Amino acid sequence: MQTSINPATGAVIQTYPIHTQAQVQQAIDRAHECFLKWKKIPLAKRSDHLRKVAQVLLAKKAEYGRIISEEMGKTLKEAIAEVEKCASCANYFADNGENFLADDIIATEYRKSYVTFQPLGIVFGVMPWNFPFWQVLRFALPTLMAGNVGLLKHASNTPGCALAIESAFREAGLPDGAFQALLIPASRVEEVISNPKVIAVTLTGSTPAGKSIASLSGKYLKKTVLELGGSDAHVVLADADIEHAIKTIAASRMLNCGQSCISAKRLIVAESLKKRFENGIVEIFSKQKLGNPLEEATTVGPMARADLRDELHDQVQRSIKAGGRCLLGGKIPKGKGAFYPLTVLTDVKKGTPAYTEEIFGPVAVIISAKDEEEAIAIANDSVYGLGGAVYTKDIARGEKIARERIESGCCFVNMMVRSDQRLPFGGIKESGYGRELSAYGIHEFINIKSIIVA
Repeated sequence: MQTSINPATGAVIQTYPIHTQAQVQQAIDRAHECFLKWKKIPLAKRSDHLRKVAQVLLAKKAEYGRIISEEMGKTLKEAIAEVEKCASCANYFADNGENFLADDIIATEYRKSYVTFQPLGIVFGVMPWNFPFWQVLRFALPTLMAGNVGLLKHASNTPGCALAIESAFREAGLPDGAFQALLIPASRVEEVISNPKVIAVTLTGSTPAGKSIASLSGKYLKKTVLELGGSDAHVVLADADIEHAIKTIAASRMLNCGQSCISAKRLIVAESLKKRFENGIVEIFSKQKLGNPLEEATTVGPMARADLRDELHDQVQRSIKAGGRCLLGGKIPKGKGAFYPLTVLTDVKKGTPAYTEEIFGPVAVIISAKDEEEAIAIANDSVYGLGGAVYTKDIARGEKIARERIESGCCFVNMMVRSDQRLPFGGIKESGYGRELSAYGIHEFINIKSIIVA
């Protein structure tokens, strides 16, 4: 059984039976049969289906938002915004998918030469709990627009979200088998990847999970896209608008209770601004209300699971013992729920958990740097390379640092890191490979086929 537990109360929401091997095989067969028909549907018709998906998402955003909040703990406001973002993504690929997939004419000496883009088959998504609708839809929408079909193995603590997404596609009129949720444990992922009808795998999750999926996919020679962990550096230079930097970084760190791969995690601040920055973050964090995510007054909900909260607390305590200073929080509150207070650590040392590991929770980690060179060296002193940001009043300087010096899949100037369907999203180093979203993302799981007519 998979059990959905409310992280704010610890109460069981619902239990779901695990799909048997026979049921998984039936789902794969159904998906393959659907693909043989779906790939022949004109692009304009696929666009119509995606627009209907957007309509369903918007019509039911309050219902879906509540499911998200109850299963993984983010505030209802954030959960509804997540569903709205998914609807926007559906409309984006509906509006642009046909252009992204149009033949690319190449001038040669031949009568005709061009590149055409063709669907491949079943794409298997292994998705996390932290953005339980967005992470799924951002792979599923371009996958379906391209003419492929999708299978989903969602996180074990968000089965309700998985089934709600499947239902949304069905309600939007997509054919049976176009998108199906498999309720299986991680130990049975190989069962799906090994099936010859499954042609590709995409995972969003931790770096260890990504290495496991990459190994299995290599074993069975399946194409993969991996969006893995991150420890994003936000570099605040001495000439930054400090009040803007504090406000922006605090918002990034609090979003989703700090449980985001692209949250501001390592806050690298010029020594001259360090004290003001510390005081500013502490002031904002101190004003937040930790509580029931369904209540309007709550600004930060619980973490998704108690075990994740306990792991985070261990990282915080080990970092303090190694010389870091805790300016706020750092103690597990009494009572029910997987709550952890907004915490501020400063003076963290190289080699400690807060410096080197991904801190996946509401903990701000402040590291000072004497100048730009040291700040960039610290930013790049990480096995991760997902996102990053730089804050400076000199826009040209900031752009040059973002473009040429920060080692990451994306880098922002004077704003928080976020995913946007118009731009490719993904990382380098141990943050993964491949890209999602935009034209680059839709091209990951298609046959890029050259045609020459002599």
